[in-house]
Amino acid sequence: MSHPIINDLNSRYTAKKYDASKRISAEDMTVIKEAIRLSASSINSQPWKFIVIESDTAKQRFHDSFANMHQFNQPHAKEASHIILFAHNPNFTKDDYRKVVDVEVSSGHLPADMYDAMLNGGFSFAEANTDETGFNGNWTKAQTYIALGNTLHVLARLGIASTPMEGVDSALIGEIFEQELDGHVCHFALALGYHLDGEDYNYGLPKARLPEQDVITVL
Repeated sequence: MSHPIINDLNSRYTAKKYDASKRISAEDMTVIKEAIRLSASSINSQPWKFIVIESDTAKQRFHDSFANMHQFNQPHAKEASHIILFAHNPNFTKDDYRKVVDVEVSSGHLPADMYDAMLNGGFSFAEANTDETGFNGNWTKAQTYIALGNTLHVLARLGIASTPMEGVDSALIGEIFEQELDGHVCHFALALGYHLDGEDYNYGLPKARLPEQDVITVL
């Protein structure tokens, strides 16, 4: 099939080795950050925070977070152009959602007279995924994966390589980036940049996906 979207997805792959000498332009980073911000989420909850790591100092901090585990991902910390920490709010409250509904109204998206209906009706979805301690991290983490998927396609369109990393130390990241995370939890990160010619063994290989009939049912 020849289509721009399919071409994007066929070209996207998980980079294994980055060229540390190549940096993503400021213009492309502006697009990437805006695309992340525009990601979809259930009830438009946006229960997330994205930490963009680009300075050498911040990269060293991320590098340090691999002290105890997942060292196979550690080289990306300094070799990739940028790292993005995808973090979610594990205790998303009605007051958190109220900030979203405020923007719904101020942006003109939601009529002011529908404020209470949106606040109470929308938050019921969050309440359905909240336990007696106020924890709804499984639900908010799921929303953050939507943002990751959106970002991967944007990077493919821009011709920028990427590496989704669930192999990170969430606890140590939480300590090292405690101030920036502000109560949010990071269970996965994304390296992005440009692959190193001749050393990225995953580059240029054909896609290995199950056939359509195995994964898609049309009724």
